[in-house]
Amino acid sequence: MTDTTDAAGPLRDPGAEPPAFPQEKAPGCPFDPPPGYRRFQTEDPFARVTLPSGQRARVVARHRDVRAVLDDPRFSADSSHPDFPRMFPRPVPQVLKGTFPRLDGAEHLRYRRMLARDFTGRRADELRPRIEQIVDARLDLMEEQGGPLDLMEALAYPVPSTVVCELLGVPPEDSPLFESRTRILINGRSTPEETLRAKDDILHHLEGVVAAKEKRPGDDLISRLIVEQVGPGLLDRAEVAVIAWLLLAAGHHTTATMIGTGTMLLLEHPDQLAALRADPKLIPGAVDELLRHQTAMQIGMNRIATADVTLGEHTVRAGEGVVCQLATANRDAEIFPDPDRFDVTRTARGQLGFGHGPHQCPGQSLARVELQVALDRLITRLPGLRLAVPAADVPFWHHLFGIHGVQELPVTW
Repeated sequence: MTDTTDAAGPLRDPGAEPPAFPQEKAPGCPFDPPPGYRRFQTEDPFARVTLPSGQRARVVARHRDVRAVLDDPRFSADSSHPDFPRMFPRPVPQVLKGTFPRLDGAEHLRYRRMLARDFTGRRADELRPRIEQIVDARLDLMEEQGGPLDLMEALAYPVPSTVVCELLGVPPEDSPLFESRTRILINGRSTPEETLRAKDDILHHLEGVVAAKEKRPGDDLISRLIVEQVGPGLLDRAEVAVIAWLLLAAGHHTTATMIGTGTMLLLEHPDQLAALRADPKLIPGAVDELLRHQTAMQIGMNRIATADVTLGEHTVRAGEGVVCQLATANRDAEIFPDPDRFDVTRTARGQLGFGHGPHQCPGQSLARVELQVALDRLITRLPGLRLAVPAADVPFWHHLFGIHGVQELPVTW
């Protein structure tokens, strides 16, 4: 048979069904991407795959290619496009459809500029003392209660949830409602009805918060949006509630998961834990290494090409979907030598845990500070911290398309 190639590389058999994607992780290796993903970097860049939705798409796994796709305005984040690559095989409400993370260009930038001042590196540093107070208060409760306990419920979820609620101006007693509904939205196992109900619960509650802030503005993000955006007619009240919902969801679950996963990773690498205890100045760099090694968004950011795009020797045609594998890009040996090794002394600049390009996570500075404070305080105040169950019994979020990380983390000390 004559060898056949197309614009995006070799095809083993032009009539064959592309391989299924994503793949399952290897048994007993919860910290590592599926072993077959390495092939997408080394053998078949821009490989065609079949998604669970039945659609075909390109997989991009090399660090340089992921950056190029996420930086290129010809790759759209608009999930309303009929050919946008969908991971789910059944009808699932698109909870982000029509919201600013799914906008492109100037319209997307307009929303990000509204929020920019609240998520700068300087603002995150200003919040550090308050974050330290929140973490210490949770650790006080843990020490009072004693182990064993679930670190996710005791520390990992309450800390970022409290921080983002205070930033937004949402009453702290509302945190449990937002935490429970957000887990329904992102766990990948909820029915369409459960997903819609969870979204409606959050938005309905936030609409009440917006109405209260309109009558009595405070020193918080929701109040500022009401004064600066709703007042002049640049936003309506419903849009403010949606923005608040997006920030609540993004602002606590991924950070919480990284706190739990980072703790377990350190407990499973006692040499790295000892290095941090010996030199706490390593913690900021260790957080970037954690974000690289344990990327929360294992699949990452999907895009659709709006024009023919040539990247190196490969061309993606207009209308083709692209799946950016952030986790695999963060294990690219061309950028990070010995990439599967967790090393808190590594310089992990350039890691893609927060994405890249115009849609890069706006809250990354705040998330970094929360992770730094939580891990620093945890390993300092609880020197005897250890797992309360065998590592193999720690449950991870198992859904292939959702957040990667520990679901529960039983610990004692």
